[in-house]
Amino acid sequence: MELSLNTVAQVVLYAHERERAEAELRAFIGAMGEQEQIELVALTWIGRGSFDAEEWEEAVLTARQEASTPTADYLLGMPHVADHLESGAEALGLDLSAAEEDLL
Repeated sequence: MELSLNTVAQVVLYAHERERAEAELRAFIGAMGEQEQIELVALTWIGRGSFDAEEWEEAVLTARQEASTPTADYLLGMPHVADHLESGAEALGLDLSAAEEDLL
């Protein structure tokens, strides 16, 4: 996984503050590499239950194949994206709490 805990935590924090931080969130996602953006979408899909944690590779492959809009547009169009990211991280056994605390 190329996507770091700090990156996911930053996206989660921005997404929770979407009304105030949408521009920052769009810029942050836009500055990410292609693989990181694909993995971010895959993690979101796992968090919303479209894939199981054991299907990580399949989720990543599907995200790569189905990418047709800018990642920020896609994710910001999704209700509860922050919750999905947190759930996806939890499903994969990743603890975002320390990374989130470091960003506050």
